[in-house]
Amino acid sequence: MFGVVPKVIWQKLNPPDANNLCSWAMRCLLIEDGDQLILIDNGIGSKQDAKFLSYYYLHGEDSLQKSLHSAGFSEDDVTDMFLTHLHFDHCGGGVTRDGDKMALTFRNARYWSNEDHWKWATYPNAREKASFLKENIVPMKESGHLSFINEGQPSPFDSLDILYVSGHTDKMMIPRIKIKDQVICYVADLLPSVGHLPLPYVMGYDTRPLLTMEEKERFLKEAADNNYILFFEHDPVNECCTVKHTDKGVRLDRVFPLSEVV
Repeated sequence: MFGVVPKVIWQKLNPPDANNLCSWAMRCLLIEDGDQLILIDNGIGSKQDAKFLSYYYLHGEDSLQKSLHSAGFSEDDVTDMFLTHLHFDHCGGGVTRDGDKMALTFRNARYWSNEDHWKWATYPNAREKASFLKENIVPMKESGHLSFINEGQPSPFDSLDILYVSGHTDKMMIPRIKIKDQVICYVADLLPSVGHLPLPYVMGYDTRPLLTMEEKERFLKEAADNNYILFFEHDPVNECCTVKHTDKGVRLDRVFPLSEVV
């Protein structure tokens, strides 16, 4: 998760257990905008077999279904399923097992990706093949619910625009959500946690780590200039933060829960 950064340094940020594993969140974001109910990413899901799930030691009492219900909604209420990218921990919850077949979890929703990333995921390179699972991806297209938002085209949503980045995986989509007089950026795997704010802290999963560093630098300068709120998908503790310019570059300003904003 921290790439070339030595363990003696990164373990201060997210201490590992006896198996050298760290806890990480799969934090989704639900946006209610008029008649639209937009869900950003949907976690790993529950349809994988016991062997697959045993590699990841899922724990805790939270689930996407519980979270939706606690907000007063059900899976059928979601109108748009926005996928930052198609790695299994971001899109696995969008498809469920129905007997011997696969079915969409959000059966009334339009599922959003982009053409370049879709091609990247459906004809995967050897390095990412284990992260792009057919059972998570193919049912979206077969259902007829798949749509594309391509770079250079206007966003189909009034409430958000999209930044495309390709260091982690090709054409990952980072939504910038306008709320009141603020912008919340769902930073996905561009910045998995507060601990990844320093430029050299780049995941070993990233296909183009030097590009990630360039993309992070540009994004963090923009975020500091505009006082963006960064919403973390994977940080096990911190939901949101702001950043600021310092003599050492862009650094953490403060952390806070999303409830402080909305």
